[in-house]
Amino acid sequence: MVESKHQWKAWLYLAPAIALLLVFTVWPIINTVRMAFLENYSGLKAAGGAVFEFGIGNFEKVIKYRRFVSCLKNTVLLCLWTVPISTLLALLIAVALNSIKFLQKALQTVFFLPYVTNSIAIGMVFAAMFNIVGSFYGTENEIIVTAGIINNVIQFFGGEPINWINYGSTYEANMFVMIVYIVWNALPFKILVLLGGLQSINKQYYEAAKVDGTPRRRIFTRITVPLLSPMLAYVIITGFIGGFKEYTSIVGIFGETMGPPDSAGRLNTMVGFIYDALSTNSQGRASAAALILFAIILVVTMINLQVSKKRVHY
Repeated sequence: MVESKHQWKAWLYLAPAIALLLVFTVWPIINTVRMAFLENYSGLKAAGGAVFEFGIGNFEKVIKYRRFVSCLKNTVLLCLWTVPISTLLALLIAVALNSIKFLQKALQTVFFLPYVTNSIAIGMVFAAMFNIVGSFYGTENEIIVTAGIINNVIQFFGGEPINWINYGSTYEANMFVMIVYIVWNALPFKILVLLGGLQSINKQYYEAAKVDGTPRRRIFTRITVPLLSPMLAYVIITGFIGGFKEYTSIVGIFGETMGPPDSAGRLNTMVGFIYDALSTNSQGRASAAALILFAIILVVTMINLQVSKKRVHY
């Protein structure tokens, strides 16, 4: 323990970090709450000396805005699809990696690579994979479609190319592409956490089950999953938090339009809604939307924590 007469040294060492937190974390949060409750707050108007009344008008405008429900629906759908799928896949892959001794480190590195790769760059690669580059007439006036690798695979097996993300594509096709991308991008972190949890489980449990002749499926459901439940709860909670903040992946594939050229904003999310408000210099509305998103994430997190108390075994 640091003696009381030397505590000033500890505070001195912590001072730079505390100052950065106050400037770049604490103050922005306080300022966001302040702007959210100032009617029609705008930074340009405030710089010009305008005075804004205190009220909840910004929240009313956000809720009544025609695209708010669409943005909220897209965000919730992406969370409900991607979090369970990515968690289940990460669990299965982590169990498989844990049972492999040869090239285990190399495979861990391969699976972790997407986590350290820029999301926009990955989105552009996925856009190229699902894209329909164009079409032209062949020698016998037949239409030849030049497509990305996904449509090439579909054609190889005798199917017709699907318009995933281009002009005239459907909402379902766009959402499918986003789910595939987000699941793939979320796997590395979850695999890393679950694999670390698996390697910390006492091997005596598995040895006892092997002596009793317990089937592998029962070992997985009765030993692995219960003992891994704290890590599972962690990746699920962080998965929902990250899912509700989804934005860069959609921009990476569709660009700033957040959807195909003929349906700009179709896959917009709550974070995209906030950025749209900021681009029109409506900081009050953006702050209100940010607080609404914070409240939604808080409620979902609290629900997950309550469920975890009954399901998690420490």
